[in-house]
Amino acid sequence: MPKKPPLAEEDIALFRQQIGKVKPIKQDKIQPLPPASKKKTLEVRLNRTNQRGEELRAARQAAASFQFSDGFEAWFDPNLPVKYVRPGIDTHEVKRLRRGDYPPDLILDLHGLKRDEAKLEIAALLYTARKQHCSCVCIVHGIGGHVLKRHVPNWLIQHPDVLAFHQATLEWGGNGALLVLLRSQ
Repeated sequence: MPKKPPLAEEDIALFRQQIGKVKPIKQDKIQPLPPASKKKTLEVRLNRTNQRGEELRAARQAAASFQFSDGFEAWFDPNLPVKYVRPGIDTHEVKRLRRGDYPPDLILDLHGLKRDEAKLEIAALLYTARKQHCSCVCIVHGIGGHVLKRHVPNWLIQHPDVLAFHQATLEWGGNGALLVLLRSQ
């Protein structure tokens, strides 16, 4: 491409005369939020060593009032990936979860937690997701002794905001994680 010829001094003067006195705009110091992507997700982690973290955890738990029952146990085919779609919801949504069309807005890592602690953290995650209008979350339960891997889907089925879930893609934890689709507010 050829270079543009520079403007003549009389053209610049005419422009300034027409515009009048102009004050330059100062640049805002607030950076816009980046769009949600798979690389930039908010990771929800438990901070057990910090007293302030314990206080925040207690406040979250008080706000998350949903109680999961341990008496309910759904059947999932052990030869297939763990998946669930609430009755009345389009089954295409679980296919979109499986393909990774919904990147998670929040990630909860349950590694190192006992069953009762994990149950409380999941309730707090779902409460936080509702407050922040998240449509998809990822719960990393790990594989280990299959305790959380067996219980997490049973708890999720009981929550009214959970529309569907599917075993996560390898990118989000594979066999040791679930992608959960939540009700829009």
